[in-house]
Amino acid sequence: MLGAFLAVLSAGSFAATTATGRRGVVTGTPAQGMILSNPVGALCFLLVAALTGEIAHTLEFPPATAAWMAGVGVLQFVVGRYANFRANQSAGVNLTAPVVQLNVIVTLVLAVVFLGERCTVLQIIGGLVMFAGAITTQRQSPPKVGAPGFSPRYAECYSFALLAALAYGTGPFMARIALQLSGPLSAISGGLIAYGASTAAVATMVLLSPSLRRNVKSVKWENICWFIYSGVAVAAAQGFMYAALAVAPIMVVIPLLQLSLVFRLFLSAWVNPHHEVFGLKIVLGTVISMVGACAVAVDSDFILAALRVPYTLAQVLRLSVS
Repeated sequence: MLGAFLAVLSAGSFAATTATGRRGVVTGTPAQGMILSNPVGALCFLLVAALTGEIAHTLEFPPATAAWMAGVGVLQFVVGRYANFRANQSAGVNLTAPVVQLNVIVTLVLAVVFLGERCTVLQIIGGLVMFAGAITTQRQSPPKVGAPGFSPRYAECYSFALLAALAYGTGPFMARIALQLSGPLSAISGGLIAYGASTAAVATMVLLSPSLRRNVKSVKWENICWFIYSGVAVAAAQGFMYAALAVAPIMVVIPLLQLSLVFRLFLSAWVNPHHEVFGLKIVLGTVISMVGACAVAVDSDFILAALRVPYTLAQVLRLSVS
């Protein structure tokens, strides 16, 4: 029960970071959001590490493990976060979220190809269902010209949403390689290293780029607040997720995390009512994407047993594909 509760909190926090980040880039820039949210996340993980006594363990991390987690930080919190902010700025959370959610497929493919993990026919079908959900949301008509709202920039949205999906999907694969032989608390140390590396990378970029410094200096106080909210929310989401995985099976945690797609709809309507695309196809595509993500992420045997699928069909769906 505790694991399920923590997973729901994580899903809600992931939705909150997306909605608040989207509000920030309405008048701010994706670079501002990426730069300001990184040190906030680093401070949050530093506080948690200090409270749990994991700072000492962080210093004992093997160099190879630390290098993998540093790579995770730069890939997810610099590249992925910038791409996500840019996609959200282009078309809003409701259109981009189902595309970014394709990161589940990226992780699955990498795990199968490089780690030799099992991939079933059901998971492949789930991936196709996720694509169908993403396509369904894109068929929602944008607001009419002259009506309150905004005009989505679809090409830019697709490009950066797919880049974010690649970054967010590759990060867990790298973290799995780094932390697979460690205990659950090592996730705190790993997260601290990842955020430390991403913050260092961002600081270096700002120091070396005059245009980036001007970009950051031009940020408005209102946007600073939204980006801080986003940074705190994403750090909380990751913390809740790690805690949930420590006390509950992954087949319980991962499906509940997909609720973030649903929470994003409600938070978008509350936080960004004039800067999102809404409609029946958005809701339908979100539900389809969530079902597909569950089919990909949850153990196929568990799904088939829970749904009491007929034996012959179940045998086909659980076949491994290599």
